[in-house]
Amino acid sequence: MSPPKFPFARPSGYEPPLEYAQLRANEPVSQVRLFDGSLAWLVVKHKDICSVLTDQRLSKERNRPGFPELSAGGKAAAKNKPTFVDMDPPHHMQQRSMVEPIFTKAHIDSTRPHIQKTVDSLLDIIIKQGGAKPFDIVDKFALPVPSYIIYGILGVPFSDLPYLTQQAAIRSNGSATATEASKANDSLLQYIGGLVDQRMAAPKDDLISLLVTQQLSQGHLRKHDVTQMAFLLLVAGNATMVSMIALGIVTLLQHPDQLEDLKRFPERWTAPFVEELCRYHTASALATKRVAKEDVVIGGKTIKQGEGIIAATQSGNRDEDVFPNPDVFDMKRKRGREEALGYGWGGHRCVAEWLARTELEIVFATLFKKLPTLKLAIPFDQVQYSPPKKDVGISELPVVF
Repeated sequence: MSPPKFPFARPSGYEPPLEYAQLRANEPVSQVRLFDGSLAWLVVKHKDICSVLTDQRLSKERNRPGFPELSAGGKAAAKNKPTFVDMDPPHHMQQRSMVEPIFTKAHIDSTRPHIQKTVDSLLDIIIKQGGAKPFDIVDKFALPVPSYIIYGILGVPFSDLPYLTQQAAIRSNGSATATEASKANDSLLQYIGGLVDQRMAAPKDDLISLLVTQQLSQGHLRKHDVTQMAFLLLVAGNATMVSMIALGIVTLLQHPDQLEDLKRFPERWTAPFVEELCRYHTASALATKRVAKEDVVIGGKTIKQGEGIIAATQSGNRDEDVFPNPDVFDMKRKRGREEALGYGWGGHRCVAEWLARTELEIVFATLFKKLPTLKLAIPFDQVQYSPPKKDVGISELPVVF
């Protein structure tokens, strides 16, 4: 029997592909066929995924023969000079450690007042404009929140935010043409390069200045490296964060009892809600890929040198052996030592995890406090989700209050 084509399609809405549950039960490590006809190994159980993402015999380098790309665009992007997310040790940590200090829990906690102020100001504008007529809360809130915060960390002038937010949206919007997305991508890269030039001439108190003064001027990085790293931080988590905010709104409105508890006791339930949200919706589910540097055995299957591996974190987050009743959203779920895989796993776990968690916690502790009557302006079954073979997301969400 010929291996199935991958990525699998979601059957509807935000439900994970049905194939994942079937494979978890019957064949946890199996081969799939990719867009170009090549084969890769798909790993779907939580424990096996954790093994893949911590095994030093597997490589993250996309330019290695056999690395599994999921589209022609991905194959083309693999030819670009890599940033730390596509490096193996020791280069991975050498570069990652240059930006890590900005994203520690202690540093992110110190930015909570700024994040709160950003969320409050955007919601205050929405309240002032009124909510009797439907408006797109993605455009007015879910997109600007993470954009404004990461731009602030990078040192983007406030006056440029609307333009850059628009370009980032075009770049990641599933409805944009390939040409439009490519032009927006180039525009953002050119802008970041210009900002690097400015910080080389006059450093400020921001991440680009930090990279310029501590790495570029010391000869550890070139200008192109700084531009690519800043660009990565600008775009890597943005689309995911936008999706998670929109998915969180829909999920809470679908679970009114849990929403009521969150409204009444935000300090108690916001963090558990965000934890469950990142388990239930894996908005970046297709990024955890590797290629074997030598023969390895995973889940009883021998994966040979040069064969690609896809660790399906979305499937791992619905693993019945780890999360009882995994297809039920329950922010009161009893947690043991198990962890969801929403931020990846191992050495390549998302460097900005604490920033993402903090943003989501502040968003959902504040949103329904300021807009207690917020509801969808359309039926749930008319919500427009991303294409079924792409990462789950919502690019437009009409609401009223």
